[in-house]
Amino acid sequence: MLNVSLVIPLFNEAESLPELHAWIVRVCKQENLTYEILLLDDGSNDGSWDIIKNLKNQDANVRGFRFRTNYGKSAALNVGFAEANGEVVITMDADLQDSPDEIPGLIEMIKTEGYDVVSGWKKKRYDPLSKTIPTKLFNWATRKISDLELHDFNCGLKAYRNEVVKNIEVYGEMHRYIPVIAKWAGFPKVGEKVVVHQARKYGSTKFGMNRFVNGFLDLMSLFFMSKFGKKPMHFFGLLGVLNFLVGLFMACWIIVEKLIYVIQDKRAPLVTDSPIFYIGLVAMIIGTQLFLAGFIGELVSRSNPERNSYNIKETTD
Repeated sequence: MLNVSLVIPLFNEAESLPELHAWIVRVCKQENLTYEILLLDDGSNDGSWDIIKNLKNQDANVRGFRFRTNYGKSAALNVGFAEANGEVVITMDADLQDSPDEIPGLIEMIKTEGYDVVSGWKKKRYDPLSKTIPTKLFNWATRKISDLELHDFNCGLKAYRNEVVKNIEVYGEMHRYIPVIAKWAGFPKVGEKVVVHQARKYGSTKFGMNRFVNGFLDLMSLFFMSKFGKKPMHFFGLLGVLNFLVGLFMACWIIVEKLIYVIQDKRAPLVTDSPIFYIGLVAMIIGTQLFLAGFIGELVSRSNPERNSYNIKETTD
């Protein structure tokens, strides 16, 4: 098995690719590492694929994959993980903001210190405040929800034990949460390494402000699927029952109040004049809908052919 696989997704990075390749090769040769470089062209239109083919002609360790259109970073990483043959798999961005000089240190933490995942931490960044401040808020929210104490979830420079990348699936915009996905998949030893962040040398960033909103929504989806993906009734059913009981309590309150007026021989106000009637009615309707949503989700979950698919660490066979 190779020492390391470098998985590098890219989109319109033709200018930086030759320099990045030369840098990686230099580091790997200095450290006597056997390696492969997986370049995943996510639908570039600037000639990046021609550069990749030229690099392949120069270096047999380069493997190129070209998507027909721009599917996103998660799709590129998922393909790269499936194709990676190295004992350690390292991901990095192609824009030269991640330093290949970090490769030996990341490998050391995986092989010697026994980490399953090592995430880079760009402690000193060269990004504008419009990017760094939302990033800090995003990282804070992710730490609270995932209970994983990492400073920089969105850093592209990460290292994984090969077993990890073969047992997780990355889709949508979930590439930010690979350490979280790995932890919830049964790989709890997640570490962090301070890495150098270099100023962008070529081109411009491919990410806008919408990634922070999408990132938070993806985190909510990931949290729900990891906790209730195989048991949706435990979530929707519980909320549905609670809402229905609240509505039922309000209905009982109105009935009791009506009986009290009757016993006292007083003219009772109309039920529809009470705001409690409408609140209770809505609560019962919402409760019923949530319960039915959980029931339907349970039916879908039970018909899923992977409902009993689990990661087995080892056997005695």
